[in-house]
Amino acid sequence: LTAIGGELAKLPLDPKIGRMILAARDHGCLAEMLVIASAVSVQDPRERPQEKAGSADQAHAQWKDEKSEFLSWLKLWKASDEIWKHETSNKQRQWCRQGFISWMRLREWRDVHAQLVTLCHEHGWKENQIAASYEAIHKALLTGLLGNIGLKSEDEPHYLGARGIKFFIHPGSSLVKKAGRWIVVAELVETSRLFARCVA
Repeated sequence: LTAIGGELAKLPLDPKIGRMILAARDHGCLAEMLVIASAVSVQDPRERPQEKAGSADQAHAQWKDEKSEFLSWLKLWKASDEIWKHETSNKQRQWCRQGFISWMRLREWRDVHAQLVTLCHEHGWKENQIAASYEAIHKALLTGLLGNIGLKSEDEPHYLGARGIKFFIHPGSSLVKKAGRWIVVAELVETSRLFARCVA
């Protein structure tokens, strides 16, 4: 086993998540990665009921990031963290309702995050105090998502991925029209076609 492999073997995590956390520790973006890793481990807390899709999109727009949907998680986390730390459970629920956020899923996200933080502290890994750069966070993400990289096809609307797959950015993504030539995605989901969710 390589040193990284040995460390990964000791982590009770999906190897992809474990790999991103180890890279984040080395790139000085552990604080951000623990938020993102726990977000991709649970169901998306953002709700989009069909009859209120417009209102939901408007509410969610405040956490959008122009270049990376992974960073949208950080913005949502920051906003919810303030409410969680300073408000009653009733106020939290009210805030979630107004923002089209599932209170239960947000709580699950927070629980998973707390478990990851505990795990890192047990290993003696310290979270960075200074906000990490876009580059550092995405370099760490890439270590666990190498199979989820896509290159824009020259003349078609799809992206070409690992092992010759073709996929499309999910139409609900804020980057559907803005994504670059190369992208990395959190997951690929097969519905009417193969769609990428959570894109940078």
